[in-house]
Amino acid sequence: MDFNNILTVTFTLFAVIDILGNIPVLVSIKSKMGDIDSTRASLASLILMVTFLFIGELILSLMGIDVNSFAVAGSIVLFIIGIEMILGIELMKSEDLKSGTIVPVAFPLIAGTGTLTTIISLKANFAQLEILLGILINIALIFVVLKSLKKIEKLLGPAGLMILRKFFGIILLAIAVKIFQTNIGQFS
Repeated sequence: MDFNNILTVTFTLFAVIDILGNIPVLVSIKSKMGDIDSTRASLASLILMVTFLFIGELILSLMGIDVNSFAVAGSIVLFIIGIEMILGIELMKSEDLKSGTIVPVAFPLIAGTGTLTTIISLKANFAQLEILLGILINIALIFVVLKSLKKIEKLLGPAGLMILRKFFGIILLAIAVKIFQTNIGQFS
């Protein structure tokens, strides 16, 4: 277990989940559906991510897909998410907002396809324990953000939220390129 790897995994998941960049979406959900239960949303997200960490590879093997192929595909998804964050466009459409804390907050907003793809992609480069610790750190951060949603929104303002989203978009692009570069060589 390497502390630098845990930091890399944590920041990668943080960029993909983009909990700070999603504050405007969370505020909108809160205004339409009432308060978001930060405990339930965090626990549901944790269960989804940890379950996928441990059985995601099994699911892939049942479909005949190796981790390197999934990592390359995942890096492309991460690249697209990064482009969306930087350019402020939506290429991958979100689910319709008709329910509450679990859907759409826990899934797909927090533990969506990008996050689950990232978890599998990270398994190609990092130990399972490092990824688990990165997930736990992110869940703690998610809980704090959800609990402090009103205060954070007021503190950052629209310009601050936009800057954070763009910054994490660039970080995500760099991570996507690294995952792609590391795993594409397995095909030669």
